Amino acid sequence: MSALAHYIAGVLSHESMVDIIESLCQSAESKPGDRVKTLRGSAHGVILRILPDGRVAWRPDGNQSELVALPESLLRG
Repeated sequence: MSALAHYIAGVLSHESMVDIIESLCQSAESKPGDRVKTLRGSAHGVILRILPDGRVAWRPDGNQSELVALPESLLRG
């Protein structure tokens, strides 16, 4: 958000703002085997696979159930 705000304020060039945002998107990509937790931290688990539509199939620790979530609803952890 800061990069976007600096671009809007005219302090940051368009190219620099795009580079910053793209680097953040790349670092946020998850893959099977990554540890995740819910936004509130009430559940932790591991990513099983990334579905074709971008959602994440994951399994909470100590549970045999598979849950499906939007990637933005999970944090690395």
